[in-house]
Amino acid sequence: MKINGNEIRPGNVIQHQDSLWLAVKVNAVKPGKGPAYNQVELKNLLTGSKLNERFRASETVERVRLEQKDHTYLYEEGDMLVFMDGESYEHIHITKDLVGERTAFLQDGTPVVVESHEGRVISVKMPEHVTLEITETEPTVKGQTASSSYKPAIVDNGLRVMVPPYLSVGEKVIVNTETLEYVKRAE
Repeated sequence: MKINGNEIRPGNVIQHQDSLWLAVKVNAVKPGKGPAYNQVELKNLLTGSKLNERFRASETVERVRLEQKDHTYLYEEGDMLVFMDGESYEHIHITKDLVGERTAFLQDGTPVVVESHEGRVISVKMPEHVTLEITETEPTVKGQTASSSYKPAIVDNGLRVMVPPYLSVGEKVIVNTETLEYVKRAE
């Protein structure tokens, strides 16, 4: 679908310079002289490189729609991750590099959304929050709960997360998969 350069919004995927780019930041600029334009920060979905580009209202770009399918994480096989399609029960193999550091959040049965374009997997979207158990942390010091300081804790997937001082080993916490930060204590 063709759109004008001034219609690009953050989160849009566009075809530019024979590759797929994600619009990360968009700034509408209206200089005193000359036509207005969109200053767009783009991230290449295939290589991860970044690019700043200007798009005028008179230019058109191809907006790409990614195919999104629900999958379930099954297991790890070497440097590949195996997911199952929720509808056809087909198994697909995706490299760990595509998921990155968020691989640690994948547990058996984790629901994810796999985005692809023309049969090629572009990204794996994780659930926003996951529940993990604290396996290691410093003991609670009396009187320390009054301050808003955090202490380091190791959760059951091996990640280090900063948690409030009143939490102890064995408690379950909810962690944000994007920022890798503590959200709240699990119910």
